[in-house]
Amino acid sequence: MNGHTTHNSTMSIVDSYRKFMERNSDPRTENWWLMSGPGPLLTLLATYLYFCTSVGPRYMRDRKPYDLKNTIALYNVSQILMSVFLVYEGLASGWWNDYNFSCQPVDYSNSPKATRMAAAVWWYFTAKIIELLDTVFFVLRKKNRQITFLHLYHHFMMPICAWIGVKFLPGGHGTLLGVINSFIHIIMYTYYLISGLGPQYQKYLWWKRHVTTLQLIQFCIIFYHNFSVMFGDCNYPKGINFLLSLNAGLFIYMFGNFYYLSYVKSRNPQKNQVTVDDKDKEC
Repeated sequence: MNGHTTHNSTMSIVDSYRKFMERNSDPRTENWWLMSGPGPLLTLLATYLYFCTSVGPRYMRDRKPYDLKNTIALYNVSQILMSVFLVYEGLASGWWNDYNFSCQPVDYSNSPKATRMAAAVWWYFTAKIIELLDTVFFVLRKKNRQITFLHLYHHFMMPICAWIGVKFLPGGHGTLLGVINSFIHIIMYTYYLISGLGPQYQKYLWWKRHVTTLQLIQFCIIFYHNFSVMFGDCNYPKGINFLLSLNAGLFIYMFGNFYYLSYVKSRNPQKNQVTVDDKDKEC
């Protein structure tokens, strides 16, 4: 009887999951890369965590750090270009003049602008997957001290949030997050690009502290933009608004703590100087 009951419960869960996906998934995106279901993404993220926290550091333990200067420079340039593309697509697809900042439902039609925004959300998701290389580079260069909880949480959660966006809500209110975040990444990866060019360029990196400040401002805007909609009449899932607000609030706390420890509490001016390897990737 217990086995039969367990089998029925499992079948009920599977059936409920299938119905939920059929009812809520956007048919326009279901055949896109990694959009068949959550399994492929969760497998990828589990592999990422396992490599960056266990396999990778063990592999590198008795090896010299890899010299990835040229690879990382090329990577940073590609991230800048990808971020410029995402900002442009997000603005052109809606936020420049069509979208309402107070309440913007998702347009599930096959109109050119609606499908363009859906594609932009998928490209944003792809960018979050590519950004997992940030941590891989840390491991291969033996910069394990920079693989903090904030860093891992940020890189783990962003692909999940973006996947939910592509699968269920590829457009509408939540996409402002992607536009703002991509704009910040233009500045952030420009900083990383310059910092990796050599010590002679350190004098141009006085604005490191302001990158973290922009990150905090970013999450404050995202928090307000989503939290305020929860108390109004808007045809956008309030559960998603809540989750985005909660995640933004957690980032405000963690980035605020990072800012305080790095720039306020520290009295030693040497700790606040930028070095070539001072690429926290907390952004």
